Amino acid sequence: MKQIITTGIVLSRTDFQEADRIVKLLTPDHGKVSVIAKGVRRPKSKLAGGIELFSESDITFIPGRGDLATLVSSRLLTHYGDIVKDIQRTMLGYALLKRLNRATEDAAEPEYYAILKGTLQGLNDLELPSDALELWFTMQVLYLSGHIPNLRTDTAGNKLAADKSYLFEFDEMAFKEQEGGPYSANHIKLLRLGYAAASPLVLRQIKGSEEAAAEALKLSKNLLTRYVRV
Repeated sequence: MKQIITTGIVLSRTDFQEADRIVKLLTPDHGKVSVIAKGVRRPKSKLAGGIELFSESDITFIPGRGDLATLVSSRLLTHYGDIVKDIQRTMLGYALLKRLNRATEDAAEPEYYAILKGTLQGLNDLELPSDALELWFTMQVLYLSGHIPNLRTDTAGNKLAADKSYLFEFDEMAFKEQEGGPYSANHIKLLRLGYAAASPLVLRQIKGSEEAAAEALKLSKNLLTRYVRV
């Protein structure tokens, strides 16, 4: 059968039988694929180096008759090794991989691959606050899933103003002006930045706004749980 050559990032790995491993990978041009890496758990396996977590690799696989393909070769391109130097970033990395795995259960557009690669790059940059990285991740997934909130006008149709405070109305997916509300222009700016930035590294500029970033992240995670269920 025809071999398929592409790049991939591991979403999950499951040991199978004595020496094999079933690996779910996200690719930019073939969506999410499940492959069996035969003999990969043996000490001299040539496949092992290319299917490490927090890595991007060239992969070659042969489609199977069912949903499981066979991995033929793998070659490491980039290993984001600084992630595992920080236990909190490592645990966040595992959590974000699981969320993206669930978010792509039905379909995996190429943009999801860009989100995953950007997430690894952000996690690997130890100077980037983890809340900023996760805010970018959640806003990107919300956008791709079609559940981005209105970040331009309030529930009355007025432009969001720098000198106003707001509540968030989940049913309307928009902010409602309210004196003393928990959200300010700073929160909304951070949400916009998480949505608009092509890379999470842009959010380095939020240093000094960690408290606002944490509150904006809570809102974005609530939206993700409510509407995307990841």
